[in-house]
Amino acid sequence: MALNPQVTNLVIILGFMQISKKIPFDDPNVLNGVRALYVVSNIIIAGIYFYVQMQINKKNDMTVVKYVEPAPMGSGEEPKFVATTVKAYDQQQLKTLFKGQLMGVGMMAVMHFYFKYTNPLLIQSIIPLKGAFEGNLVKIHLLGKSATGDLARPWKAAGGFMGAMQGGEIKTDKKSIEAAERAGRGGVKDE
Repeated sequence: MALNPQVTNLVIILGFMQISKKIPFDDPNVLNGVRALYVVSNIIIAGIYFYVQMQINKKNDMTVVKYVEPAPMGSGEEPKFVATTVKAYDQQQLKTLFKGQLMGVGMMAVMHFYFKYTNPLLIQSIIPLKGAFEGNLVKIHLLGKSATGDLARPWKAAGGFMGAMQGGEIKTDKKSIEAAERAGRGGVKDE
């Protein structure tokens, strides 16, 4: 039985919070070691993402993916029909992952250098790396899993608060796609 990623993240965070209490961050050698761990972790993640990008370009999968993207929550807009290719969809997902990683590094830099927090460096060396391996793109393009079942595109929005903020689930059923096509909303064809 595999544990839910959020549960394992919570366990890791709580465990490393206890461990970090015992680490002498006031020792410059220890602090530099933890900083190096954080930098190496982010270099590994960037390397994984660049490898995934090479695999996406190498596979060049032009299979059409059609779905109805939910309207942003509270926008009053209609759901948008999207027709794209597997390659374009994967590239868009990868771009989102890169942006998320850069945001995390930026936030960590502010927390560490401006607010002088050191404990999150240790936790943020592990959680994003774990998250990278749990991502659908990495599962398909690095770990070689087939894009069926939960890995079939388009992927469901993240659960919880962030998934709810995006306005709901992506619809892939034929009835929703045809209704959105007839409504004329979107029809975005990414090449």
